[in-house]
Amino acid sequence: MGTLQWLCIRLSAKLCTDWPKAWRLHPREVEHALRVRLRGSSDLSVFFQIFIRQEYSILRNLEDVSLVLDLGANVGYSSAYFLNCFPNARVIAVEPDDRNVDVCRINLRPYGKRALTLQGAAWSECTKLCLSRGAFGDKREWATQVVEPPELGAGYVQAWDVGSLIDLAGSKVVDLLKVDIEQAELAVFSETARNWLQRVRNICIELHGAQCTETFFNALKGFNYELGYSGEMTICKNIRAMAAPIRNATHHGEPQASDQLLPRN
Repeated sequence: MGTLQWLCIRLSAKLCTDWPKAWRLHPREVEHALRVRLRGSSDLSVFFQIFIRQEYSILRNLEDVSLVLDLGANVGYSSAYFLNCFPNARVIAVEPDDRNVDVCRINLRPYGKRALTLQGAAWSECTKLCLSRGAFGDKREWATQVVEPPELGAGYVQAWDVGSLIDLAGSKVVDLLKVDIEQAELAVFSETARNWLQRVRNICIELHGAQCTETFFNALKGFNYELGYSGEMTICKNIRAMAAPIRNATHHGEPQASDQLLPRN
């Protein structure tokens, strides 16, 4: 799909009052057409980030990718992108919002057993959480958050730590961990992250604010990796544990050039 065609779709969606509730679009990066909700949905915005801005294109040269965990899969556009980038990979798409999960399953169904959609969330432990809609970001579907329930046991959305998701996949490692979970990275990359980070080869994450950024890079202090950026995504490639502690290590700063990977030691 070209930029001109995309602009025509966006303009038509805004001007046509009788526009359908959903449409199917077929970007050239994927084998199967994707369902896109219209009429105020965030789906077109997600589609734009992935297939027009190409925020994940920096990951296309990853090698030997057999398992992708897509945390915050939304309606499955990123999962479909990865399934086509890495034809030998399986993708586990994790999404807490039932409105998104229904569309995600439709979009990933053509990939059969290579794709598994789980309604749930990533967290610091296996527990039950609640959904929070309309309180974060622009309040559309892509901004749904998960929060701890007010009372013990009152949650209704299943949550897993990353290590448990890797075990659920029947794997020892995850080759690509994609994370876009609306500030839940504060929990995912808390102290419990040390239990599973050594099982992750590459991370692509959208960090929501300074506190999330600090928490994420603190979790990676014991690792070497190549750091880069693509659009709103922070990329950490070739993650490996440090052979020995390094004294007087400086804080991981941001590279000046976007979409480039720089070694971090």
